[in-house]
Amino acid sequence: MKLVFATHNAHKLEEVQKLLPAGVQLQSLAALGHTTAIEETGATLSANAWIKADAIFSQYHTDCFADDTGLEVKALGGAPGVYSARYAGAQANAQANIQKLLRAMEGQSNREAQFRTVIAMHFNGGRYTFEEVVKGQILEQPTGDGGFGYDPVFQPVGYRQSFAQLTLEEKNKISHRGLAMQKLAVFLLSQIR
Repeated sequence: MKLVFATHNAHKLEEVQKLLPAGVQLQSLAALGHTTAIEETGATLSANAWIKADAIFSQYHTDCFADDTGLEVKALGGAPGVYSARYAGAQANAQANIQKLLRAMEGQSNREAQFRTVIAMHFNGGRYTFEEVVKGQILEQPTGDGGFGYDPVFQPVGYRQSFAQLTLEEKNKISHRGLAMQKLAVFLLSQIR
């Protein structure tokens, strides 16, 4: 079974490939020859996931899925949320996003936050959505050098390490994307049998 993951992010592709059941061959947008970015203009994570999945499905007519993830910080009213990837501006990188977040959190005693992932999938003529959340808190400074995005400043509930300090296997067991992908993997297993 071939399935396209509508992403250009190599880190996400690596994380997700490890979660899929045997027999599912994951392809990236690069494998399709799709090199242009799909503009995320939705007001919600779900809308953005569907924008990407619909764009790939309509162009290539192949089973595919896309995700959108946001960091939602309680003291910031849920920000950066849907704007997480471009929090510090359209051309910003993860470091700039983290620095802007830490500046916004200065003096905040409530550091509660959560990561939310929504996966939108076209499969065998159907449309499916998978969603998960992981709760945690925002650290006062980046810790660890693994992962990507906000991982160095997010500490999941029940852990003393940031996401960036966990191994990929540890992170996949508890992360928002890992849990949502596990739901997708269970669904795919039910379709293979």
